[in-house]
Amino acid sequence: MLHYDFPLVPFLFATALSVNGLRKRSLSPSGAAAAFLTGISMLSLPLRTPGIVLITFYLLGSSATRAGQPRKAALEDGHDHALAGYRTAAQVFSNSASALVATLAWGALHAPGFPGVRVAEALFGVRSVPYANETWCPLDAGITKGWSRALLFIVLGHFACCMGDTLASELGILSSSPPILLTTLKTVPPGTNGALSLLGTAASVGGGMAMGWTMWAALSVENASCRDQTGDLFLLLLGWGAIAGGLGSLLDSLLGATLQRTQYSNTSKRILTDTSTPQDDSDIKVVSGLDVLTNNHVNLISSTLTALALGYLA
Repeated sequence: MLHYDFPLVPFLFATALSVNGLRKRSLSPSGAAAAFLTGISMLSLPLRTPGIVLITFYLLGSSATRAGQPRKAALEDGHDHALAGYRTAAQVFSNSASALVATLAWGALHAPGFPGVRVAEALFGVRSVPYANETWCPLDAGITKGWSRALLFIVLGHFACCMGDTLASELGILSSSPPILLTTLKTVPPGTNGALSLLGTAASVGGGMAMGWTMWAALSVENASCRDQTGDLFLLLLGWGAIAGGLGSLLDSLLGATLQRTQYSNTSKRILTDTSTPQDDSDIKVVSGLDVLTNNHVNLISSTLTALALGYLA
């Protein structure tokens, strides 16, 4: 008879975050359900670090969104709407997809009893190694031919990119100087997809560093072998976090400037969003971009590419 330990602590954390999101209207019902599934999946491993990084991303991102909301409501049509900031399941998964997959893959290789072990062994060409926090650090390059390290850096790359983009979007709009469009280097209205500001760029790098610091702190607390390397890991994770935050946000801006349409209302003097009230076509000016990708598509593509790049390079 199989023995099953119910993941009570992950269940409670995932439930608390989902309920909090519903209560504060940062998550829709579908978004709360998606957040619960993502949270319990990433927290149910013997290695808690990916789940802790997820929680930190959620809390910091939500705080930044609340801080930037008044300014966004003044500059972007739709942010004073009741559904502004109301994240759906699609938005939740687009901001967690590659990190979730990497975490589940790490669990299949290193968590005893985790489903999909044989599939993971065949896919990665290695034998699974049960996690032992006293004897090896998950960032050791020699574990499962480097896959443990690569998968954790995919998690870091994903959340550093998403955190950097979130802070650039929510805090960059507070900049006193107008942003410039990445593709033309000309000034554009605040809130334009693909626009860059000094404050937003600094926020991107800082957001990536925050995710790197979170991963370093979590590993140092829960893993004895990582604690023995704490100085080296601190510089390693902060450095790669900063790179992923900056470059991930830059990639997001490039996609936003070219493949995501930005429209501006000449009457309200505000950027139009997905929740904007329908406008008279004669009143609307196209600022930049082709109407190919939505914001969710841009987030998914940029975070996935950044995550894979960091997993390969780091």
